[in-house]
Amino acid sequence: MNVLLGGVIVVMVTAITVTLMLLVRRRAPEGSYFTDGDRASGVFGVLATGFSVLLGFIIVIAFQSYDESVTGAEAEATIVAQQVETAQFMPADAAEALTGQLVCYARSVVGPEWESVEQGTLGDAINPWNAEMYRTLKATDPQTAAEQSAYDRWMDQTSEREQARLDRVHGAEGLIPPPLWIILFVIFGVLLVYMLFFADPAEGAVTQGMLMGSVTAIMTMLLLLLVYFNDPHGGGVGQLQPNAMERTLRLIDAELDVAGLDLTLPCDGDGRAR
Repeated sequence: MNVLLGGVIVVMVTAITVTLMLLVRRRAPEGSYFTDGDRASGVFGVLATGFSVLLGFIIVIAFQSYDESVTGAEAEATIVAQQVETAQFMPADAAEALTGQLVCYARSVVGPEWESVEQGTLGDAINPWNAEMYRTLKATDPQTAAEQSAYDRWMDQTSEREQARLDRVHGAEGLIPPPLWIILFVIFGVLLVYMLFFADPAEGAVTQGMLMGSVTAIMTMLLLLLVYFNDPHGGGVGQLQPNAMERTLRLIDAELDVAGLDLTLPCDGDGRAR
């Protein structure tokens, strides 16, 4: 969710509801449509509290999903860097191939895969370089104790990396089901309509506008916050970016330079196979 777009939505929705309140106020009886204001306020408190509790509970769950995606992205990037080190203890041919494929995996995550996640088109697709590493590993025959240990360690790290990837892309699927969105917006509409019955020509226009505008602005911002956590990937402020994997790519380049390894990578800068 873009911050500027969110601000525009809040202003527009608030302006519409304030305008409605002022229009209803022109024909409303003095003292509002309610003959017992205290009882009406009590009912509104129950409605607003129910909406707030429900929305707050959903936001907590959505934030947990958001945090899972952040943690998964960091863990995946860390494991890729660790696997580069593990690959150096494999047989020579496999070490070079696996190192290059790991770099391509990281580039693919930063490039095409991240774009697919942002657009919601990733689906059940796997990272193609994961399959390439599997083929390379299957053809590897470790002989020495160090090679066998590295082989076992690689298998463990692969499982951890795949789980971290699942956590990272989990947030792209959207946590909130459509029926729940419908319920939230229906309750939101009910509260706004209920607020219109508090229209009172005896009160000033500014006071009435503030009454409606403050309620509308707060509820709209809470709903937008839920939208943000439900779809955390994108280019907006605070949304998830492939910073962790980009940092890992820089780290790998530095390590390869120090080790004096000059690899011919099987992919371009975006991680696509040559």
